Amino acid sequence: MKIPSVDDIVSAYSRFVPHQFFQLLGKESVTEVILGDGLEKKMTILFSDMRDFTALSESMTPRENFSFINSYLERMEPAISSYHGVIDKYIGDAIMVLFPTGADDALDGALGMLNCLAGYNEERKTQGHPPVAIGIGLNTGLMMLGTIGGRNRMASTVISDAVNLASRVETMTKTYGVNLFITEHTYYSLKSAAKYSIRFADRVRVKGKEQPQSVYEVFDADPPEMRAAKFKTVRVFERGVAYYYFKEVSDALDLFRQCLDECPDDRLARVYADRCEQFLSTGIHEGTGEADLTVQWGPNIEIGHTKIDEQHRELFARVNEFTDAIRKDRDFSHAGPIIDFLDEYVQLHFKTEESIMEMNGYPFMDVQKAQHRLFFRHLTSLKREMQENTDWYFLLFKIQLLVVDWLVHHTCKADRHLGKFLRLEKATDR
Repeated sequence: MKIPSVDDIVSAYSRFVPHQFFQLLGKESVTEVILGDGLEKKMTILFSDMRDFTALSESMTPRENFSFINSYLERMEPAISSYHGVIDKYIGDAIMVLFPTGADDALDGALGMLNCLAGYNEERKTQGHPPVAIGIGLNTGLMMLGTIGGRNRMASTVISDAVNLASRVETMTKTYGVNLFITEHTYYSLKSAAKYSIRFADRVRVKGKEQPQSVYEVFDADPPEMRAAKFKTVRVFERGVAYYYFKEVSDALDLFRQCLDECPDDRLARVYADRCEQFLSTGIHEGTGEADLTVQWGPNIEIGHTKIDEQHRELFARVNEFTDAIRKDRDFSHAGPIIDFLDEYVQLHFKTEESIMEMNGYPFMDVQKAQHRLFFRHLTSLKREMQENTDWYFLLFKIQLLVVDWLVHHTCKADRHLGKFLRLEKATDR
């Protein structure tokens, strides 16, 4: 029997732990990896899971089941690797993938998986087998990539609440009957969201998260007719969501019915239409992340840096002043000076923050700067919509998403990470 060489062993092992994993850790091969090696990096995480797998597998023998899973996974892998995805693990029919090169690659990879699935289902149809459906969830954030375990058994993994959120968002696709959800963190990390077919889906309270999380449906991989119909009614649908959240439910139901007239198979519109009908008959409102247009300052938001905390407190006060003025006047024509005032202060705050990051050598300064630029881009877009659009409820909801939610998430997540870094640096200097 031929004794395998080190190269043979390394090559074989790379099929279990991808070589990209070692490259991210700055290692040439598995032989250089030791327990506890790790790297913190902003990445997008993808979870996918097969729908009704139990029902599909009940009619198969264990061997047929095994063959079926491998046949499915074999088709998914090329779509993932084409966009620089790193398969972290297979969990039965589920797949967990890391995309270290950006949210756009992750979304393109997810759409590639759905397109490959369509081809796979055509093959299954000719063989007399039922189609396979999957749900995919994406989330973006800072995460720790590394090795965990003990002396005799190690595993590669990523650890972060961003990973948990991606998994929970994938689970939501079952409830809403859609193929692909992305979080607001992924949406705001896209270089150009306009090149995709995306619509706001819901604000939901996720276990372990105080602030409601916004999720978006990406429907580029839908059948052409359905995609065209959804795209045609994107604004109508999102207006319906805004009306629903502000409990103008009769008007919301009319808007969702327009969506369903255009696309009867629009499951997301059907979910909202059913919610509206339930509210009108029972008074029960299923909005789990109601729009309140306020940001509350508290100790849980402090990051421990005096200057930044002072500016955050002032920033939150100005956001509340802006939203209160609009809500009371029900008139956007007078909001120009207020939003300009907010804009000026945000610019001052971001400049201060970036100066502190540069002075202290914060390793994720580029990530923070990109988020700051993105906020200004959305604020500019909001100003334009306030001048052109007279739908009060719709614009209030946009303010909730683009100003209130964004600032709270940025402060509680990105800035809190900066605060921990600054405290650690201060402790190290002592």
